[in-house]
Amino acid sequence: MSQPKRYNAFSDELKRLFGCKVQRISVDAGFTCPNRDGSLDTGGCIFCGGSGSGAYSIRPELSVAAQVEDGKEVMRRKYRAQKFIAYFQAYSNTYAPVEQLRALFGEALAVPGVVGIIVATRPDCLPDPVLDCLAHVGEETYLWLELGLQSIHDKSLAFINRRHDHACSVAAVQRAKARGIRVCAHVILGLPGESREEMLAMAGELNRLGVDGVKLHLLHVMKGTRLAEMYGRGKVELMDRDGYGGLVCDFLELLDPAILIHRLTGDGGRDHLVAPLWSLNKFEVLNLIDAELARRTSRQGIRFSLNP
Repeated sequence: MSQPKRYNAFSDELKRLFGCKVQRISVDAGFTCPNRDGSLDTGGCIFCGGSGSGAYSIRPELSVAAQVEDGKEVMRRKYRAQKFIAYFQAYSNTYAPVEQLRALFGEALAVPGVVGIIVATRPDCLPDPVLDCLAHVGEETYLWLELGLQSIHDKSLAFINRRHDHACSVAAVQRAKARGIRVCAHVILGLPGESREEMLAMAGELNRLGVDGVKLHLLHVMKGTRLAEMYGRGKVELMDRDGYGGLVCDFLELLDPAILIHRLTGDGGRDHLVAPLWSLNKFEVLNLIDAELARRTSRQGIRFSLNP
C-alpha cells in the first residue's frame, strides 16, 4: 500500500468527493488566444507551441463530446478510471462569446461519466459575463477555473511575452473568488532571471490571494517555440532534476496546507520536448519530491504563514 502524500493532492480530493478513480480528459474546443490572434500579439508566449501550451495529445478534429469519449477509453485502460472531468486545456478557453461557452461546456457535461469540468484560460480573458457564466455552471457541476499566472514578477511576464501584468492576475483571482469559483493558479519555476527567493515568494503571494489549487510547472523548451530558438543560442539555462525537486519541496513547505496540488511537474511530450529531457521521467521526478520531503520529515505548509 502506498504511503500517504506529504502534500494535499488533488487526486486524493477527487477520490474523496466521488468515491472512485477520477481522471481528467484534455479537450481542444477550437479556441484561440488574444496573444495569437492579433488582439495583443501574433506570436504568443515564448514557451507556447502551435497547438496551445501543453495540448500535444489532443485530437482537435473531433467534436468536444467525441474527444471526451475517446479519452474515456484511454483513461479506463491506463488508469482504471471510473469517472471523468473534461479539461478544456488548449489555448484560452474563455475567449469566446458566452453562448458558445455554455454550449461547449454543456456538450462535455452531457457525456456519460463526466462529473465536472476544468476551464484553463488567461487572467485577461475573463469579462464579467464569462465569470457569471462559469459561476452558474459551477452551481450545477464540479468546476475549476485554471488561471495561467506563470509568475508574480512583471519582469518575467514581460520576458515570456505574456502581455499582461501581475495586477491583472490579482484582479482575475479576486473577481473569480468573489463569485465562489474554485481557482487553480499555474506557476512556472525556473524562468530566466528569477532568483530562488523570487520563485519562493510566489508561494506567499498565492497564499495571500487565497487560491484553491496550484499547478507547478518547470520551464520546458518545446519544438517550434521562440524559447527553443533562445535555448539553441545558449540564452536560456534550465534547472537540473535535483535542483527542481528541492525547489518544489521548499515551495510546498511555504504553501498553505489547504491549497490542493494539481501538479508538481510537467510532461511536455516526447515528440515535442527539446529540454530538459529528464522531465520525461515524470514519476521519477515525483518520487524524488516524495523522498526529499520524507528525508526532511517535512510536508506542505510546515513553514506556512500569512505574515512571513
